Amino acid sequence: MLKLYGFDVSNYYNMIKLALALKGIDYEPVMTYPNQTPEYLAISPTGKVPALQTEHGVLVETNVILEYLDEVAPEKPLYPTNPFERAQVKELVKLIELYIELPARRCHTEAFWGVPVDDLTKKEVKRALFNGAQALARAAEFSPYVAGDSLTAADIMLLYTMDLAVPVAKKLFDVDLYEHALGSKALIAQLKEMPEVQQIEKDKRAAAPAFNAYLKKAFSGK
Repeated sequence: MLKLYGFDVSNYYNMIKLALALKGIDYEPVMTYPNQTPEYLAISPTGKVPALQTEHGVLVETNVILEYLDEVAPEKPLYPTNPFERAQVKELVKLIELYIELPARRCHTEAFWGVPVDDLTKKEVKRALFNGAQALARAAEFSPYVAGDSLTAADIMLLYTMDLAVPVAKKLFDVDLYEHALGSKALIAQLKEMPEVQQIEKDKRAAAPAFNAYLKKAFSGK
């Protein structure tokens, strides 16, 4: 059986959880926070989560894991079979991650935990998020899904990216990212109605107190 290392508050972990749920793949969750212990570094070279243990070895990058799952479990595909359309979905996944998720992540500490970020970083993040949302608006179809009429890996990436990027932009910059990527708000609302997504959100809420305690300890250095 597959083993999935990570924790239920992690958006990247939840991307993989949703893919596994949609495909009906059984796995063993292994609750793990990012760490640099020798034991975990032997599993995940960077110490990051998620990490997926397969019968052949471990995969640690979310987009690679999503593509792997589609190869070994092609039922309910997350990528089109047509080569160009498949490449377009991969491109959308990368666009969302590089130009929305990763910039917003630079300000997570201030937006969610009150640990200040310097003004230069915030200025860079604000500009990046604005540009990223506009790029998404130009590249995505939202008819109704990101890449057209079928749910793909791009929708999974969007759901768990906007879930964090939208509050960052609103709280720190008073910017509504949805206004700059018209169609994304309705899609996110649609995705959140899925029972698989609702179960993941329930798991996230249940795991939040332990994660907050972990962060408090990490920030205090104790």
